[in-house]
Amino acid sequence: MESEQGYQLPPELMALRDNVQRIIKDEVIPAEARVDPDAAEIGEEDYWRIARKVQAAGMWCMGSPAKYGGGGLSLFEMCVLMEEMCQHRGGLYNPGAGVFGRTPPPVIWGGSEEQIQKYAVPTLRNGTYTFFAITEPSGGSDPAGAIQCRAVRDGDHYVLNGQKIFISRAHEAEWGVVFTRTDASAGRGGITAFIIEKGTPGFTAKPFKTLRTSALPNVVHFEDCRVPVAQRLGPEGGGLTLCMDLLTGLRFPYSACNVGIGVAALKMAIAHARQRKTFGELLARRQAIQWMIADSEVELRAARWLIWEGAWKSGRKEDARMEASIAKLYSSEVLGRVVDRAVQIHGGYGVSKEFPLERWYREARIRRIGEGPSEVHRMVIARNLLR
Repeated sequence: MESEQGYQLPPELMALRDNVQRIIKDEVIPAEARVDPDAAEIGEEDYWRIARKVQAAGMWCMGSPAKYGGGGLSLFEMCVLMEEMCQHRGGLYNPGAGVFGRTPPPVIWGGSEEQIQKYAVPTLRNGTYTFFAITEPSGGSDPAGAIQCRAVRDGDHYVLNGQKIFISRAHEAEWGVVFTRTDASAGRGGITAFIIEKGTPGFTAKPFKTLRTSALPNVVHFEDCRVPVAQRLGPEGGGLTLCMDLLTGLRFPYSACNVGIGVAALKMAIAHARQRKTFGELLARRQAIQWMIADSEVELRAARWLIWEGAWKSGRKEDARMEASIAKLYSSEVLGRVVDRAVQIHGGYGVSKEFPLERWYREARIRRIGEGPSEVHRMVIARNLLR
């Protein structure tokens, strides 16, 4: 009887993953070395030099629909690639430094063909920035209850008034998607999404600083902001469905980035432990260090399989909301532990800006809050198990 080989990644996907790894190592990391350790982006000249190579290789916007100029890869395939794509200094919040394409908010694919051609296609082609705005000062983890930004129909326009917060790239984006309340009495059915163009009167965005330096978040204000009905995304009251689909799908590649940075930090810790001596003995031979490395490897492998399981399920169009919460919760907390251990193993070097660990350590803390805090995801998991 022939032995079972178990699951293996398709050869084509492994080859693509290897190409992504090569571009990060040979192109992105050297470009990052030419800018400040806290820089949000690589240099513009370096960006387009690398991006043109990526485009020529057919690796541009690989997760977007092929019919609109993307690569048409599945959610699972993108999770595999994102783990490699993020393994550089700024990769946690700007995977690949953006050289693999800047994709629009996935909710745009729920719009009309005219909207897709007007907004999404040029973004895929030109690599322009976009944003999506859900979170408000009243909260972000419960969009059904927290959204207070109002949109009132006025003829062939809607008039928007309200505020959003923690909206990445809103100050530099060409367009974005905002979620508003169009019917205060309709609950979950009273939320509607709109496309907002750069420079629209009544729309302002002001960036502010946080622990991370990439993709600066913004406070966004809408003051009597008139938006044509033609820029409504989907039917009135259908915004929450788009919103929840967006959040569920994005949590898998988001989690894959957590694993990717953890893998990169562990590689650094292993390399340092193999060459660093204290009191005449290599760190690699000290049990305290060995256990840190072993625990990190175990946790990263477990996180990867949780992500893959959920991405497979989502790709089959099954309900993967609990799996998304499990993947996001576990991977974000594993990331914090793995990077913390890597910093400890490096000692003083771990907090030096000459190494990426210091930046990863700061930015990893945000991952337990962004895309829903750990406590909310535990609540989602418990509700699914106990209902």
